[in-house]
Amino acid sequence: MNKTAIYALAVLGLSVPAMQAAQAPQAEGVGDVRVSDVRFDRSGQFMDVSMTLGLDSLDVASNRALLITPAIVNGADTLTLPAVGVYGRTRYYYYQRQYPSGMISGADEVAFRSSDRPAAYEYTQVVPYADWMDGADLVLSRQMYGCCRHVLAAAGDTVDSYIGPWQPEPVYVFPKGEREKTYSIEGSAFIEFPVNRTIINADYRSNPVELGKIVASIDSVRNDKDVTINGIDLKGYASPEGKWDYNARLAEGRTAALKEYVNKLYHFPAGVIHTASEPEDWAGLRSYVAKSNLPHRAEILEVIDSDLLPDAKEWRIKSSWPDDYAFLLANVYPALRHTDYRIAYTVRRYTDIEDVKRVLATRPQYLSLNELYLLAGEYEPGTDEFTEVYETAVRMFPDDEMANLNAVNAALLRHDVPMAEKYIERAGKSPEALYARGALEIARNNYPAAIELFRSAAQKGLPQAKASLAEAERRMKFLERKNNYKK
Repeated sequence: MNKTAIYALAVLGLSVPAMQAAQAPQAEGVGDVRVSDVRFDRSGQFMDVSMTLGLDSLDVASNRALLITPAIVNGADTLTLPAVGVYGRTRYYYYQRQYPSGMISGADEVAFRSSDRPAAYEYTQVVPYADWMDGADLVLSRQMYGCCRHVLAAAGDTVDSYIGPWQPEPVYVFPKGEREKTYSIEGSAFIEFPVNRTIINADYRSNPVELGKIVASIDSVRNDKDVTINGIDLKGYASPEGKWDYNARLAEGRTAALKEYVNKLYHFPAGVIHTASEPEDWAGLRSYVAKSNLPHRAEILEVIDSDLLPDAKEWRIKSSWPDDYAFLLANVYPALRHTDYRIAYTVRRYTDIEDVKRVLATRPQYLSLNELYLLAGEYEPGTDEFTEVYETAVRMFPDDEMANLNAVNAALLRHDVPMAEKYIERAGKSPEALYARGALEIARNNYPAAIELFRSAAQKGLPQAKASLAEAERRMKFLERKNNYKK
């Protein structure tokens, strides 16, 4: 008999000799009560206790009484539950005469005369839950009584145990410093110029649309009071037909013309717009040819990749494969005359919570991790608002280990294991990430793996890991003991 059961017998009022008898070989059918379908679990503010007591094998003599008493036991704390008594004929009528208000254990006892006992009795009790019941055992004690309430034999067994759910304390990480929030808008515009000209005509052919791309990109940030434009980079390209030197002057002149056009619209300070040019866009040509079905695709690619000078390359393609060249000249070269643009800008920092909320609802990409976590601090952990902030952070910074780690913690708070599993892959290998992996293993009920991860995090100096390691080890031992009761 384990110490818990012995203690329970003592609490139930057995004398030391009776306790010794409980450890001696059982007598007179004390062990003939079969127990099955045990439920010992918390339900809100209550503890549910139920089990099936198999009474069909009992043999209680006329002058004997068997008392079956469940109890919730945790160390020095015990709650004795109403007993079930099975009485021989003489004992049954004796206690009814002597104690009209109750049998051996009192008024709450359920008593049967042995000859009338059911084959199985469904025992059910619901009692208020108390904190000390976390980690408690459900002990079933049996005592065989003779006359004068003398205990002839006793036994006690733990039939189940209860330990409440546990979630390790989440450990969130935050950026140590706020970095400048720098962003950019990039694109390409295909501005058309009259032959051999470098002057922009805004109404010429498709220019209204192509110039509109650049203007719309600039306006999208310039009109935002939270944004400062730091620089605009323009790089112009010409197509490979014609002489390299001429194309170099053409690309440079056309890029300068675009800079002048933008400056007239916005009057940016000197130094904001930067220009560069590339005489011939051979990289763009190669990209198209590699994906094409041109009859001489392989040969043309070999020429493009060769060490020939650009003018020699262009002549070789034109003279060797005139049909392919004509197709490229008509359908591909126009797209190689383009200007790539990049608008670099910074977004101001937000320190007011209402500002952060406003930007989160309109342009979440403008928020830094610091600002998102500032907002998260306003919400109760585990709420929808709290989770939304952390999931927004990982959407905005999908490869950031810190964002993924915090998203793991937020998912575990909501008991969303699949979502935590999704984020943990990019959470890194920091002590905090090891700890979060351990918490995920707890949610999977994989205590051995969790213990190893907590131990590793503790060895790396994470304070919370030491406490969680001790709790995980305690619970693993408890569950092992609980499983032994079930065997």
